[in-house]
Amino acid sequence: MGLILLEALAAGLVFILIIWWTMFSGRKKGELHDDADAEDSAKAADRNPPPKS
Repeated sequence: MGLILLEALAAGLVFILIIWWTMFSGRKKGELHDDADAEDSAKAADRNPPPKS
């Protein structure tokens, strides 16, 4: 019985570790804001305009 509880605790800790790792292993300064995304996409569109037909 104690071994089953120990194994369940270990599985829970591994689960929490995986969630923690995936939440905080992204960009160093965090996620980009929406206004920065819109500005970057506007700059990219200026550099590479769509072909005219």
